[in-house]
Amino acid sequence: MRALRNLLRVLFVLWAGSLWSLAAWVALTLFRMLPDRHVAGEIAARFFTIQTWLGIAVAALALLLPGRGRLAKIYIAVALLALNEWLLKRFMGLARAHGAAHGLSFAAWHGISAVLYVGACLAVLASVWRDELR
Repeated sequence: MRALRNLLRVLFVLWAGSLWSLAAWVALTLFRMLPDRHVAGEIAARFFTIQTWLGIAVAALALLLPGRGRLAKIYIAVALLALNEWLLKRFMGLARAHGAAHGLSFAAWHGISAVLYVGACLAVLASVWRDELR
């Protein structure tokens, strides 16, 4: 069980760092360096999808451990990412194609998506700060 907990800690820290890296400079660099904003957005969206799946893997592994109830922040982060991935991305796609979706523009949906992503990053940061994977 100790080896599993140590594996989870390593994977969690790597995932947490990649979440923050994607938000802090990878996505920004894509939009600054690529001349086509649509292509930059498509690449960034793919990275966000990968982050969601990595989070699901970390959460699934966490469910195998005793004391998993104290890892709620990890589950919250994954839920926010999943909501982004499977609901808000659809709304953003509809808004891009039709000018609006459910009364909101692409920019508004993108803003909501960004808030959820930052919320996931903050939940992960709080989990690291409190050293919940000890």
